[in-house]
Amino acid sequence: MHRLLLIDDDEAVRKVMRFRLKEHFEITDTGVPEEALALALSEKPDAILLDLMMPKFSGFEICQTLSGLSFTQLIPIIIVSGESASRYRDFCESLGAKDYFQKPVDFIALKARLDRILNIDRPDRRSEPRVRLRIMLKLRGLNADGKPFEYPTVTENVGTRGFACGCTLNLAIDSIIDVFTVAQGEKLAGKARVARVDWPNTPGQLYGFEFKGTPNDWILK
Repeated sequence: MHRLLLIDDDEAVRKVMRFRLKEHFEITDTGVPEEALALALSEKPDAILLDLMMPKFSGFEICQTLSGLSFTQLIPIIIVSGESASRYRDFCESLGAKDYFQKPVDFIALKARLDRILNIDRPDRRSEPRVRLRIMLKLRGLNADGKPFEYPTVTENVGTRGFACGCTLNLAIDSIIDVFTVAQGEKLAGKARVARVDWPNTPGQLYGFEFKGTPNDWILK
């Protein structure tokens, strides 16, 4: 079950949100915005539902902070607020939010959006299991413009035949790159195909890679 972090200072709203979403998601909630970063780091949620107008720290500040930190920038944030969507949607998206829902919440639409963001209903859902594991890698190859690159990154999840990691470069789908592990000296793990990109052109852009053949010295075998 995917994990959600709900940040809203209104206890009644949190209670309704938990009731409406508890059958589909494991939910951690807080009414104290100062706890948001600590919970995002400790609970490692798959998505965050964030109110805007809260005491001491606003949702704007929290969204910008979470989207700017390497450890949390890949967590999709959805704003759920009583403030006007037409007024604040574009600004929140510029801070890193993936979507904006105005209260009272359309829970059918919210769940559908969460399903899409979390790839629950992807027709090309990967056939192998993945584990959430952070491994330091270096990617090397040609970007979509044909220019060579070297890019250090950390995996979000790994499997025996592939992995996903954050990468801000523009890479072409089906292009082949060299993958190096760097924890104990740089070692070639193998060649991998760019299989997909999630949240393109955002700070949380995430690429999925599939190895060509059996990788060398990979963490999972």
